[in-house]
Amino acid sequence: MYPATRTHGLNPAMSPILARSLPFALYIGLLALEGVLPDLAPEFDVRVVYPIKAGLVALSLAILWHHYHELRTWGLTAGQLLLSVGMGVLVLVLWVNMDSGWMLLDDLGPGYDPRDAHGGMDWWLVGFRIAGAALVVPVMEELFWRSFLQRWLQQHDFLALDPARIGVRALLIASTLFALEHLQWLAGLVAGLGYGWLYMRTRNLWAPVLAHAVTNGGLAAYVLSSGRWSYW
Repeated sequence: MYPATRTHGLNPAMSPILARSLPFALYIGLLALEGVLPDLAPEFDVRVVYPIKAGLVALSLAILWHHYHELRTWGLTAGQLLLSVGMGVLVLVLWVNMDSGWMLLDDLGPGYDPRDAHGGMDWWLVGFRIAGAALVVPVMEELFWRSFLQRWLQQHDFLALDPARIGVRALLIASTLFALEHLQWLAGLVAGLGYGWLYMRTRNLWAPVLAHAVTNGGLAAYVLSSGRWSYW
């Protein structure tokens, strides 16, 4: 029996599926709001929604943290740490090179441009964007996509499933759905497969969380240095 079956101290009124889905649902709901606000309120600076979104998702994760027993201890060996960082860098390199037309669900658009009307950088927006992308999103998404969905597709009692026993079918389905969350669907598919395999290989959710954080943090550095805001 996989140690993840330990549920002592968790609130029995909160489903483990719900605990791992609520922060993700909140993020997607606010993402949808970002998409419609320019039409509903043309004068409103929609960029300020991102700090609110990142803050609310971070708050939801903090409130629900006692449900995430898979993240209570670090447990990564030095080798797993290097593997996770390496996977994050690999996904980053592939991501910024997978933007041909057929690799996109839609045009990338202008992206998140944190410059003010005079062309100067709004470092508050930059700071919130980096913190949200590199710290909040990896935890929120890996809890939903890997810890919950990838295991649930293999076995509905997913907390009892050792990640090493996740099959190829569950990995492919979860990774495909993860890809459809991103305009760069092929890059998203590669990332989903990479993070999912890493979870299966290390049996530790911190591994894909770290890899995801490295990818998103590196992407932020690339965007700021190149001015290619469409990647944001």
